[in-house]
Amino acid sequence: MTAYNRQNAVAYSNRWALGRNPEYYDFSGIGGDCTSYVSQCIYAGCGEMNYTPVMGWYYRSLQDRTPSWSGVQYLYNFLVKNKGAGPSAEQVSIGEAEIGDVVQLEYGNAFYHSLFVTEIITKGDFSGILINAHTADSYKRPLSSYSFSGYRVLHIV
Repeated sequence: MTAYNRQNAVAYSNRWALGRNPEYYDFSGIGGDCTSYVSQCIYAGCGEMNYTPVMGWYYRSLQDRTPSWSGVQYLYNFLVKNKGAGPSAEQVSIGEAEIGDVVQLEYGNAFYHSLFVTEIITKGDFSGILINAHTADSYKRPLSSYSFSGYRVLHIV
């Protein structure tokens, strides 16, 4: 596994928060671009994909990618279970979030949105955690400004 460079991941996130990197498909019109964007940010920080068919984490094109690249639950499953190439994560409390981590929001009984942590003003305070996101493009938006019934924080290790 490659070391995760949080500064590189955040720099990428800030660069593309309000735009689209033409190297990747824009999923906004077919369910949302949030998790693909978060995957791009993570990749900018780790520089390593996992090319395991179906259960890995990679993107070559719209037709040649894993579900974990662009699907909220699939990304979670990959990150918390990965023991091979590419990034891995552990679920932590909001107070343990760091820049370069991922927050996924739940509404009802389904996790539906992936966000990327870019700045922490106050640890553990939803209004002091700033995120970038796609679909509804956001740049340094307070986590507290979202509506959700639950959340999980994925700390990239």
